[in-house]
Amino acid sequence: MAAVVPIDSKNVVCPPLGESIPFALPHAITVSLPTWRDNVGYLKGEKRVVDVMTTGYPRFFIHRSVGKLSSICESKFGLPNERCMLFPKDYIANHFRDFMIRYSPNRENPLQVRLAVWIAKTEGTPASLLVPEIELHIVLFPSDVFPLAKQFWQHVGLGIPSRSADAFLATVDLQGKVSSSANSTSQSTAHIKLDPEELNDQAPYTEGYCLPMTAESAIIAKRTIRHRIARLVSNNEVFSPPGQDELNMNAPGLGGVSEDDVFLFPSGMSAIWTAHQLCLATSPPSKSVCFGFPYTDTSKVLEKWGPGYYLFGDSSETSMRELEALLSAPEAPRILALFCEFPSNPLLRSVDLCRLRAIADRHDFPIIVDDTIGNFVNVNVLPFVDIVATSLSKIFSGAANILGGSLVLNSKGRHYSALKAKLEEIYEDIYWPEDAIHMERNSRNFVKRVHIINHNAEAVCDFLHTRMSSPGSIIKNVFYPKWQTRETYDAYKFPVPEGRGCGNFGGLVSVKFTSEKAAHAFYDALPCAKGPSLGTNFTLTCPYTILGHYWELEWAAQYGVDEDLVRISVGMEDKETLFSWFKIAFNAAAKAVDKCS
Repeated sequence: MAAVVPIDSKNVVCPPLGESIPFALPHAITVSLPTWRDNVGYLKGEKRVVDVMTTGYPRFFIHRSVGKLSSICESKFGLPNERCMLFPKDYIANHFRDFMIRYSPNRENPLQVRLAVWIAKTEGTPASLLVPEIELHIVLFPSDVFPLAKQFWQHVGLGIPSRSADAFLATVDLQGKVSSSANSTSQSTAHIKLDPEELNDQAPYTEGYCLPMTAESAIIAKRTIRHRIARLVSNNEVFSPPGQDELNMNAPGLGGVSEDDVFLFPSGMSAIWTAHQLCLATSPPSKSVCFGFPYTDTSKVLEKWGPGYYLFGDSSETSMRELEALLSAPEAPRILALFCEFPSNPLLRSVDLCRLRAIADRHDFPIIVDDTIGNFVNVNVLPFVDIVATSLSKIFSGAANILGGSLVLNSKGRHYSALKAKLEEIYEDIYWPEDAIHMERNSRNFVKRVHIINHNAEAVCDFLHTRMSSPGSIIKNVFYPKWQTRETYDAYKFPVPEGRGCGNFGGLVSVKFTSEKAAHAFYDALPCAKGPSLGTNFTLTCPYTILGHYWELEWAAQYGVDEDLVRISVGMEDKETLFSWFKIAFNAAAKAVDKCS
């Protein structure tokens, strides 16, 4: 197995406002928001925050390379006062156009949305080793409805990735050089058109990973990822060392899952969106059920595509009975599908999947579970559901430099045949080859990293939980599967490997404070990296409710997701470093509260 990626404190201890995390990484997927005020400023669009942001989470922030390519496309194809969004395939562009028209501000005068296609040959650029050409689908719309367009980009997660944009920009740059040198000698033109053998020597590696960036490598990487996931969800087996995963690729794990039941996507949200589209395509249109507090974009997908959803937001016994009552009524509605998380984000509550399975079987609908927080190593959810959706961008990758997602179908589920047939019909592999190569490399030591993070997170939570119990504590509650719905979580987690000394509770914890003052001071003083996302190899913290629900704080609070919640994704740092960080933050919060008393 590959060695665990070392922690470099220069890259992960809180960079300045707006810098990428990890620092100076061109395709980093999170950004530094060091203070509570910075997070609020980001949500409000304050100039002091937005203007210094070098990057951001790619579904929420248009990467600089994507923005540059969009500007070129607007100049080349657009009319005055038009902007555009860029997608890798025509079917996504069509979904986007339909979305824009359906949600036109003036329904009686639908938006004028235009489509264009630009196909660039990659010959002469490093991308030629990956693909012979890059397909770009450009959707143009009035510039004043860009916020509406941004909703699709965020909810669906199917826009072009930043590495693809860089590759396309390289072809544009090359064409510009060739055009500008049209009157030059043939010798200078030949210098621009790089020889393939020269490319093999000079451009096969990127970001220091020493991975060959070729089409063949991408095919192997995608198959390896799928096989890796299949083996993990089947029997939690620790896979072979790098280079040996390709052996016996078609052999399923003990649970019967093969790589043919694993489908890859460019982001976790695109996997969830596709799961919902799949249900809409295999059943009559009807509302879904969201059981438990929903991730913000999951709820928007269920709301904006199809007839909507029923929300049972606290996933309690009361919610379970309310669901059963709804479905047992004389005129009970038909349910399209049930969506839930295991455990939930951010309160780390677990739902009784066996009980939900029984309800779903009685009323004939599939269950889709998002196991991103629990992950393939810690929880065993596939036997109880029809589809497992996972954001591979999180702990499966860990490096915060790549997006990715997956769907796994339960081959023993009652809906398997219909779901598999339709998914194979509609599925297109649009995972950018370079992204897949990075994801495969990042995930080689996934199992080992998860066990380290499990151990660290439990130690940090014990530290915080002990202080919660002390007189006059500033901590009101610590949310972690060790204490939240513990019996339910234990029923679905994989056995803890002997000698691990921890409970496989995962790396995520949320803390509720006795006052906003304490929460703000704790967050501001914590020396670790601070920004959106989770599941990173390094500790990453955010004010979750502010980032996810700033415009609906009262709604979130009714489900226990309070404004002062701080979510901590614990990383792989040594425990002494972690304890020192949290002592600093705890003391700063206590001092801030004392000053106000």
